[in-house]
Amino acid sequence: MGNLRTITIERQYASGGREIGKRLSEKLGIPFYDGQLLMLAAEKYGLNPEEVKANDEKVNRSLLYSVAAAVENFRGNDRGMLPYRIYQAQAETIRRLSMEGPCIFHGRCAGEILKEKRRSLNVFIYASSMAERRERANQIDNIPMTDADSYIHMKDKQRRDYYKMYAEKEWGDPLNYDLCMNSSALGYDRCVELIERAVRI
Repeated sequence: MGNLRTITIERQYASGGREIGKRLSEKLGIPFYDGQLLMLAAEKYGLNPEEVKANDEKVNRSLLYSVAAAVENFRGNDRGMLPYRIYQAQAETIRRLSMEGPCIFHGRCAGEILKEKRRSLNVFIYASSMAERRERANQIDNIPMTDADSYIHMKDKQRRDYYKMYAEKEWGDPLNYDLCMNSSALGYDRCVELIERAVRI
């Protein structure tokens, strides 16, 4: 793979980004970090794993959150609000793992976190077929088909807001990625093949 050390994958919900990342990991023989990244961050930085999981790729704007944040700031916590602490912990974990060797990161603004790492490859996966996305939402999260559209919209909005908050860019904008791939048109294996080709160039 030459000097390329990292691949980052941002994705629409139910577009197959996780499956593509896993298949790519197997094909290239390098680690794939998704949910386990949360546990690594929680363990290293002393955060509650359940709180980390609950705040994963979400921007919480509730009144309760606002009050709690104000109290925390008043107490002089120099590490900031809980979601920011979680983001910083994940960011440091991503940087550390990227220095240890080639790997693939799934979501969590990894491309932006590693933007100064010039030989990383940043990918965005989307799916043009809502029928396929509904089916996948039903399979992976047991979402009833009648509720799938609203759930997909909600999950995409969470990711869009999260990316906007921490990357300060528009989620899904082609200008923010090296490759944008339609998994509905290409299929998972073709996406894996094209990413692998790009990695080896």
